[in-house]
Amino acid sequence: MEKPTDNSEKFDPGLTRSREGREDGATKPDVEELSAVVVDAAFHLYGDLGPGLLESVYEAVLARLLQDRGLSVIRQQPVPIEFAGLCLSEGFWADLVVDEALVIELKSVEQFAPVHAKQLLTYLRLMHLPLGLLINFGAATFKDGIKRVVNGHRNFATSRLRVNQIGTRPQGPGTTAP
Repeated sequence: MEKPTDNSEKFDPGLTRSREGREDGATKPDVEELSAVVVDAAFHLYGDLGPGLLESVYEAVLARLLQDRGLSVIRQQPVPIEFAGLCLSEGFWADLVVDEALVIELKSVEQFAPVHAKQLLTYLRLMHLPLGLLINFGAATFKDGIKRVVNGHRNFATSRLRVNQIGTRPQGPGTTAP
């Protein structure tokens, strides 16, 4: 199992930093802004390499692209599981974990299966993380191959991917104001 070097001190200065959730008091980018950086890198990777390669290729290249953008990336992060008094330190492996805050699960299949999102949600619950991205490099289009999976995450204020805010509805013919 390869662990890339930790580049956590080279974050993009444009990213919002927060001390939330870090035992060492170090700052980290907002998870929504991290996800935007990952989506941008994955979009360019999809456009440049296209579909059809093995997941391991996309994993290695995406990890490198994110490290080049100054993010800390761990490949094949063990996800421990605790159940009925048992503690298995390597029950599962997350493809990529970015800045100890965002889990990325990669696929290279024709289309998502329902189990793929459930798998990522399980990782998020076991790791106590709020947000993950499921990225399928085998999909016909990049848009068809990306899903956000949320585990109790509620702070969407900084998301560039968000279209509507809670409590707002579209206005127009056939709609009424809240």
